[in-house]
Amino acid sequence: MNDLTRTPDPAASPAGLTYPAQLPPADPARPARTPAGLVGGTPVLWIGEPFTAPGRGFWAKLEGHNPGGIKDRSALYMVRAARERGRLLPGARIVESTSGTLGLGLALAGATYGHPVTVVTDPGMEPLLSGLLTAYGADIDLVAAPHPEGGWQRSRRDRVEELLAVRPAAWCPDQYDNPDNVAAYAPLAHELVAQLDRIDTLVVSVGTGGHSAGIASVLRGRFPRLQVVGVDTTGSTIFGQPAAPRLMRGLGSSIHPRNVAYDLFDEVHWVAAPEAVWAARTLARHHYATGGWSVGAVALVARWLARTLPAESRIVAVFPDGPQRYVGTVFDDTYGREHGLLGHLPADDPDEIGHPGERVVTRWTRCTRVTDPLADGGRHSLDGAAR
Repeated sequence: MNDLTRTPDPAASPAGLTYPAQLPPADPARPARTPAGLVGGTPVLWIGEPFTAPGRGFWAKLEGHNPGGIKDRSALYMVRAARERGRLLPGARIVESTSGTLGLGLALAGATYGHPVTVVTDPGMEPLLSGLLTAYGADIDLVAAPHPEGGWQRSRRDRVEELLAVRPAAWCPDQYDNPDNVAAYAPLAHELVAQLDRIDTLVVSVGTGGHSAGIASVLRGRFPRLQVVGVDTTGSTIFGQPAAPRLMRGLGSSIHPRNVAYDLFDEVHWVAAPEAVWAARTLARHHYATGGWSVGAVALVARWLARTLPAESRIVAVFPDGPQRYVGTVFDDTYGREHGLLGHLPADDPDEIGHPGERVVTRWTRCTRVTDPLADGGRHSLDGAAR
């Protein structure tokens, strides 16, 4: 992104760069004076039978209890940090590429701090979400076609650059590479410690890499033996698979975000869309708490870990949002039939590969060798994955 408008990498920042103090988590017993006061302090819920095996289960952190979802945290933090550093001027426009959830968070941040917001997205955004963004005052800029190599993400980011070029005062959070997107999630980690005291395994979806790195880094410091399990989607390049068209949104990527902290992960699981849909729908029927693609994928992996790890292991899965925006996709039978999503009971166990480039995965697959596909020169990547 434009050097004048994006937050720099900390390694390139002046010595003594400080980060803004974290906002306190929301307290439901105290009235909120601004929309920002509604963010944080989300509950955890035990997910057990019948979703899991008898006597087994995991804790779910329900980030859908934030006004817009988990990315409310990062949107507020990135905007506040940019304002404090003078990179986002009062009243200046915020422009960002997003498939949805961050857009809601930026609309909330815009309302809180007084900034107009332009969300650059693509035709895959759900009508309900685009309607909400419009209602919250955000402008929607729709790209028409995917980039031939970088897909919709690259096309959206190119459009952001175009908008920044004609609006020199505008600012882009650059969620994929902005270290503030990582720092924003420290409070969530501290909430988990306060709520559960001990955590043995963390299960997190990976898209921009923000919440996985932010939560895992804090928890690993508190619990050195913490097992961190990343959840990606088939067709995503993040962990060394080749890019392919992806139905699932909110996790996965066709680019390589710098915020992904590969060294924190003990293993990665790729999940296919029908498997995530099965999990999300089963959660809805039996536990009421559910969500969309990311929640289904994370829950499927956490369910398997609950069965295969020792019974005393305390597993936490982060559910990034709730089900509302997915009523026309994940929870819609017509959509499900059109895209071949229904009637696919996931296997009891994932496939396993020895390294990320062993073969292209098309169903739930696990790999305990996690490497940065760019840092290792693509040695373990399939053709095209390390572009």
